[in-house]
Amino acid sequence: MSQLAWQKSTFSEPGSDTCVEVALDDTRTAHLRESDTPGTTLTSTPSALAALFDGIKGGASAGRARAELRE
Repeated sequence: MSQLAWQKSTFSEPGSDTCVEVALDDTRTAHLRESDTPGTTLTSTPSALAALFDGIKGGASAGRARAELRE
């Protein structure tokens, strides 16, 4: 795998060292990490990650968000 190009969340405070970062690898796997613990990452498909974000934005219940991620 090539070096990941991490992108900082647009919701992060300018100049802050604590933020959520996301990157896509060569296989189009999405990687998420917290900048203050970069050794721990969550991996997902882009479509499952989008469903999670849509659920969070829409105020989805935990059960509905899990169901969307399984689809």
